[in-house]
Order: sequence, then structure tokens, then C-alpha cells
Amino acid sequence: MPVYTWVAETRKGKTLKGELEAANEKIARLQLKRRNLGVKKLKEKPKDLLENVSFLQPKVTSKDIVIFTRQFSTMIDAGLPLVQGLTILSEQMENKTFKNILKQITRDVEGGSTLADAMKKHPKVFDNLFVNLIAAGEVGGMLDIILQRLASYIEKSQKLRSRIKGAMTYPLVVMAIAIIVITVILVFVIPVFEDMFAGVGSALPAPTQFVVSLSRFVKGNIHFVIAGIIAVIFLLKQYRKSKGGRKKTDAIALKLPVFGPLLKKVAVARFTRTLGTMISSGVPILDALEVVAKTSGNVILEEVIFDVRSSIAEGQTIAEPLSESQLFPGMAVQMISVGEATGALDTMLGKIADFYEEEVDVAVDALTSMLEPLLMVFLGGSIGGLVIAMYLPIFKMASAV
Repeated sequence: MPVYTWVAETRKGKTLKGELEAANEKIARLQLKRRNLGVKKLKEKPKDLLENVSFLQPKVTSKDIVIFTRQFSTMIDAGLPLVQGLTILSEQMENKTFKNILKQITRDVEGGSTLADAMKKHPKVFDNLFVNLIAAGEVGGMLDIILQRLASYIEKSQKLRSRIKGAMTYPLVVMAIAIIVITVILVFVIPVFEDMFAGVGSALPAPTQFVVSLSRFVKGNIHFVIAGIIAVIFLLKQYRKSKGGRKKTDAIALKLPVFGPLLKKVAVARFTRTLGTMISSGVPILDALEVVAKTSGNVILEEVIFDVRSSIAEGQTIAEPLSESQLFPGMAVQMISVGEATGALDTMLGKIADFYEEEVDVAVDALTSMLEPLLMVFLGGSIGGLVIAMYLPIFKMASAV
């Protein structure tokens, strides 16, 4: 369907502009007239030749989804019909990918589909959690409240994810810089020293000889080294994609000496935040646990949550299988047990999530503080060791003189 750009004037004399889809120019004018707008300019928008090339299109970010969710919530709360709200938001959306998705959702809703079913067709943007909460909001008649909760949930989840990425990225970046610097020294600097020492005639000190031999190996096999690193990374990714491989790597990650406790706190925070949001929004607990399990991001945690689901289906409590898993701290299990007993499980889950999100922040700060000096020592020690090894023959010749 063609897209038309328009410039129009409201009854109060305010100039507006935007885009809309219509079968032809006549229908486009009628649509604007129905919105009480006086058309000043209307023309068909030229087609983008690259719009069908998916990898060249902008990605829909969490920020885009949060803004859309908050604005949509305000519109629904103000009594605006779904279709009209979606139309306005799609016209205002700057992200082309998200704009097209919102237009498709608008057409589906106009055709009689529910909002949840229309969003379900776009799983890369609206995941199972989002769709299930929207469905609960439509059934319960509190879509605006659900949208507000979703926006808050996405913001908090994004903050948590950013903290973890920051903690993981810092050491990786430093290690990468160290490897690059050491490689440059071995390939370009050490050979210069080797040529200089060749005319001396005496045997090189053991550290110097080791560095020279390492330089020869790296310089002569640099292509194989790079190819080997790429192959290892590729094989690890393929292994992680398999069910058994992902389970083993997730289990190893949770047992790591420094990062393991941090990942457990993240798992507890994510589980309690997601489950609390879904229960408070009216989603049945068995359905909520299924969605939480599939969006957990960790196979070990997923299995624990499915055990919890089976336990509840058999008439037991949530706390029992959680305590047996040894993944959840005793305090969290006790608070969940109290929440079940008092009928305030969603509130208790929210408090647990708040507590462990704070714990994650503290743990990340502590981890960063601990890693900084260790990485600096590693970087300085490795590069300094190379430099000292190459100057040992010079010190030896100076002492002989």
C-alpha cells in the first residue's frame, strides 16, 4: 500500500505533518478530513529500494519499545481507541522497522484481531512475556495499567542487563588490548632486537631466547593463529547452540569463582521481577511460570522453574522446589514462602527483585574494583616482561664492558 506524506492545518491554525498509508490519494485525503485536518500538501512518498533488505534496516531497541509502551498506555488511559492510538504512534515513530511493524499491527487489529495476537506475529520485538501480559490486560480491561507495568519492567530489565554487560565487557576489552599490543611487539618490535643481537655472537639469556623464539613462531604462523582463534570461537558458539552444550556451559558459568555468585543474583532478580509482574497483572501462575522459564536465559534455571511449575500443578508450594535447587538463596526462598502464606506473593516477589538488583549493583562495583588492579598488573607485567627480556643482553654487554 502506498505511503503519503502530508502537511495539514488544524481548526486552531496549528500546522501538522506526518505520513499515512492509503490505497490512493483520494482515500488519504478522506482519512485526514476525518481527523478534522485541512490538507495543505499531500504527495506519495518515494519507495525505499533497500526497505526489503532486512539486515540494512535499523533494529528495534528496548528504548523504542519503552517509549511506545508508555505513550500507548497514556493514550489508552485517555480513552483513545486502540486503532487510533496505534495509527498516531506509527506515524510518529522514527525507527522505520518499528514503524512498519506498528502499521502491520494496526491493520491486524482493524481486521478484527486482538492486540496480543497481532503482536504475537512479531516475536523479535514483542516476546512471550509482553504478549501474555497484553492478553491479560485485554481480558481484564486494564490494558493501560499493564502497559505501564511493562514499561517499568523493561526499563529495570535493561538496566540490569547493562550492568552485567558492563561487568563482562571491561575485562574482555582489556584482555583484547593486551593481546593486540603483545602481538604487535612480537611481530614488529622483537625482530628488530633479534637483528641487533645477531652480530653479538654470544648466547642470549634464556628469557630473551624464549621471547625471540616466540616472536619467530607468531610471525611465521600469524595467519594460522588468527584462523585457529576464529575456529575456536565458532566451534564454541555452535556447541552452545546445542541443548547439551548450552546446559554444560550454563552450569559452568554458575560455578565460576567470581562471576558465578553474580550470575546467581542476576537469575534470582530476573525470576522474581518477571514472575511478580505477571502475577500482579492477572496472568495464571502456571502460564506465568512457563513464560518465565522460557525467558530465563539460563537452561539450569529453566529446568528449576519447570520443576516449580510441576510442583504447583501437583498441589505443592513454590518454595519447596526452589529450596531443593540450591540456586536460590535461603532468604529469597523464605520470603517467597511468606508471600504464598499471606497471599501477597506478587508484592513479596517485587521486594526480592528490588533487593537482589541492588545486590547485583554492589557486586558489579566490587568486581570492577577488584579486576581493575589485576588487569593492570597483567597488562603491565606481560608487556614489561617482554621489554625486560629484550634488554637483558644489553645489560649483559654493558656489565662486560
